[in-house]
Amino acid sequence: MEFPLSAATAARFVALDETDSTNDDLRSLAASEPLPEFTVIATTSQRAGRGRLGRTWAAPAGTSLAASVLLRPHDAQLERERYGWIPLLAGLAMTRAVRRLVPAREVGLKWPNDVLIDGRKVCGVLSELLPDGNSIAVGTGLNLTISEQELPVPTATSLLIADVANPDGALADRALAEYLGDLKELWGAFTSADAGKAVAELRAHVSDACSTLGREVRVDLPDGSALHGRALGFDDSGRLRIGIGSNGRSQTVAAGDVTHLRYE
Repeated sequence: MEFPLSAATAARFVALDETDSTNDDLRSLAASEPLPEFTVIATTSQRAGRGRLGRTWAAPAGTSLAASVLLRPHDAQLERERYGWIPLLAGLAMTRAVRRLVPAREVGLKWPNDVLIDGRKVCGVLSELLPDGNSIAVGTGLNLTISEQELPVPTATSLLIADVANPDGALADRALAEYLGDLKELWGAFTSADAGKAVAELRAHVSDACSTLGREVRVDLPDGSALHGRALGFDDSGRLRIGIGSNGRSQTVAAGDVTHLRYE
């Protein structure tokens, strides 16, 4: 698979025929040699991708895009408190890219790291801090041409199912180039402004794209408990604020699996 459009956007681009995990590949490469920020590793055949909380992610070979991008928040003197915005920033970039690819569909960002088309997941984001403590691998998995029959779960979808134009061999490159362009623009703005302005601007953009806000949700927390309430907004670290009950009480959530609830 060739990625001429995407390679033109990256500082360094590595295309792989297949691999277990592009995030693992990026981690290994960063440990073996100095890499410029915005180094990208991509494949359309990832055998053992990871999602959040250690879940596995896989798709039939050639039907999805897996890509990992190297960001260096330390070089931009980004405070650790702002690291929580990085998955949301990447999710926003992919949301914008997918909207351009399937403009007739409803595309939204589900906190903290999923992109949905018509309420079904088409992409996930996994950001991992690398061992140097200064770099982050931002991994994305985008379903390109998976058919309805091949979907792992009924809550998933693909660009093909959403009637993307020209679902040919160049789709992976087109989709990745769209995403990288938005990611670079958003990252540049987020790291060049002062902290208050950067957070305020990104929070506004993410809030506009986020289909979670204003919804009744259930959040399954890492400790096994669950939280029910209305998604209200984000704090300064990108954590989700949940309104609970009718007494104005709220709770902030840093991590968890969100389910959008529907009440008839």
